[in-house]
Amino acid sequence: MNRPLKLVQVSDIHFGGEHVAAVEAAVERIAEEAPDLLVVAGDLTKDGKTAEFDAARAWLDRLPGPRLVTPGNHDIPFAGPRELLARLLAPWRRYEQRFGGRESQDWDDPRATVVTLNSARAFQLRMNWSKGAVSRRQVRQACAHLKAAAPDALKIVVCHHPLIEMIGGPMTAKVHGGTAAALAFAQAGVDLVLTGHIHAPFVHPYPFSDGCTQAVGSGTLSVRERGVPPGFNLIEVDDVDIRITALAWERTRFTTFRTWSVPRRCVPQTSNENGATEVAPLVV
Repeated sequence: MNRPLKLVQVSDIHFGGEHVAAVEAAVERIAEEAPDLLVVAGDLTKDGKTAEFDAARAWLDRLPGPRLVTPGNHDIPFAGPRELLARLLAPWRRYEQRFGGRESQDWDDPRATVVTLNSARAFQLRMNWSKGAVSRRQVRQACAHLKAAAPDALKIVVCHHPLIEMIGGPMTAKVHGGTAAALAFAQAGVDLVLTGHIHAPFVHPYPFSDGCTQAVGSGTLSVRERGVPPGFNLIEVDDVDIRITALAWERTRFTTFRTWSVPRRCVPQTSNENGATEVAPLVV
């Protein structure tokens, strides 16, 4: 039996607009959890300013490692003429100086292989640049890395924007190439796609392949609440189940906001009237 795996998933801290009490308390709670890996799914800053990036780096340095970080749409300078010039000339410089390459990072362990994918864009051929985009090249690269995962290891992709819209969510991501990417990841046997952006936690399966690829969104640690208190996710995995706990800030501490439990990758099966085994229809 493999040793259980524990991940902490945070996103949308938005330094410059962070929830000060929740961000400070998160340091202590995450240290108590002692995760195997800390995943940061983008939007570390509010406006992509230098001081905000410095604050984000200082905060992350107080948290236990190892960690994987991927940028979000707010991690590109955009507020004011000087920031727009930085966006034009070197949109990722501030991020990369503090957190490394924006395109792809990875973490390999006998229990899991985790890869990041940058779904944020400095410029797009549409009015709203906050929405996401994923290229076929990015998907191919992620799948190639995951293909080399250890036998029975969990396969995890991290990006900022949900690839498929959250039904009833407080906002949209409208990711160019998102549906095709979700289909490719499901076919590649990806177990979890961890995202942010929505500022509300959710778990739902992709309606592709065997239906066992789960989209997992985390909330925000900023004051930009969208009907949900500030919080983050705790993900615990054993040989049988994946348990996701959304923690929420309640006045003085983090409490359980909602929990989900999904089985490790499986193809639900039934027997037909002739006794032959067949795949059960996917219910979403």
